[in-house]
Amino acid sequence: MNRVVTSRVTRHTAGVIADGAFKTVLAAVCLAGAAPLGRSLGTPVWLMVAAGMALLTGGGIEIAYTRSRSPRTYTRLMIAYDTGWVLTALTGFLLARQGNSAGGEVYMGYQTAAPLAFAALLVAATPVGTTDSHHSRELL
Repeated sequence: MNRVVTSRVTRHTAGVIADGAFKTVLAAVCLAGAAPLGRSLGTPVWLMVAAGMALLTGGGIEIAYTRSRSPRTYTRLMIAYDTGWVLTALTGFLLARQGNSAGGEVYMGYQTAAPLAFAALLVAATPVGTTDSHHSRELL
């Protein structure tokens, strides 16, 4: 008897892949437009490149671990990441509105550090299906 193997893509899986893909697209924008975007945001080119590389790494790891980490882990990490993103964007905006040139650097600094933290926590999380007690590192 032949069995047909089908791929089950849930809404959650599609959301995780879309989130990782968004990070990789944002990475491409940061890398391709490092100089003009850096000028617009008041950030050095090296920070734009570093942010692009961090986003590329974070997005790639996010996509790669989609099936091996629990939806709960992903959801919690995405909520924490997006909350930080909103707060950092708001802080950057308020600084820029007051004429402080650090607004862009605050925002791009977050875009450099947060994807790497997200990726590190995702890699360290317990793989789906692991019941070994020394591997029970459910995040958050």
